[in-house]
Amino acid sequence: MKLAYYPGCSLEASGKEYDLSTRAVCKHLGIELIEIPDWSCCGATAGHSTSHLLSLALPARNLALAEEMGLDVTAPCASCYQRLALTCYELKQNPRLQKEINEITGRSFQGKIKVVSILEAINYIGLEGIQNQVVKPLKGLKIAAYYGCLLVRPRNIQIDDPENPQIIEKIMQASGAEPVEWPHKTECCGASLAISNEDIATTMVSRILKAASLSGAHCLVCACPLCHFNLDMRQLKVNRLQGTNYQLPVFYFTQLLGIALGLNPDDLSLHTHFVDTTHVLKMVG
Repeated sequence: MKLAYYPGCSLEASGKEYDLSTRAVCKHLGIELIEIPDWSCCGATAGHSTSHLLSLALPARNLALAEEMGLDVTAPCASCYQRLALTCYELKQNPRLQKEINEITGRSFQGKIKVVSILEAINYIGLEGIQNQVVKPLKGLKIAAYYGCLLVRPRNIQIDDPENPQIIEKIMQASGAEPVEWPHKTECCGASLAISNEDIATTMVSRILKAASLSGAHCLVCACPLCHFNLDMRQLKVNRLQGTNYQLPVFYFTQLLGIALGLNPDDLSLHTHFVDTTHVLKMVG
């Protein structure tokens, strides 16, 4: 399988672990990721709140570049996936709008490609195909799969059931881990409020951490750099404000999948998190 790869801005900085582990896992599984040349910001999360045309033009430029490559496009970042997928959907539905956006970008997007999330791309391998390549099963590791808002909403581009998605759980089960049942897997973590209203964001993070902890999970597993950063970085503040002692590492699903596949830990960036990951990594050897 060959896909145009849109890393997006977060994966160049705060979400570097996601980029490194995604590239390593995909290479191992035989998924060839070809980075879109001269890609630019897709406008998440500010563009769509400023101008509808801007929110379409920014991702449309990248879609046109991917289309020139003759490849479907994947984006690990949930926000980037949503902006690319929504734009692709809207422009395919509205030829007049597609023409207007093409005039704005100076690129010709014809709607001949599709956008897939990295979860879907890896899931195309098949659970049995993943399981057959596992050399270091994550036995005994209980994970709380966290989807957040953007992968399962809105309906036109959702990758799974909006209330009870299972794609992360299935991939983690194929890796040998044990997903737990818990009620907050699609609750918003408040990442978009982190600057404008930090108190609300901290409260939302606290609720998610509490639910994950009560479920018996050893760690959280996500597929969004904004969610990862918010849940990982804010645990210390939640503990300080609420007198709790949460020590729940937050992993990208690609990091744990990479461990199960026997990849070099250095290629997965397992020790660059805010919450210490050592105790969980010892559980899986």
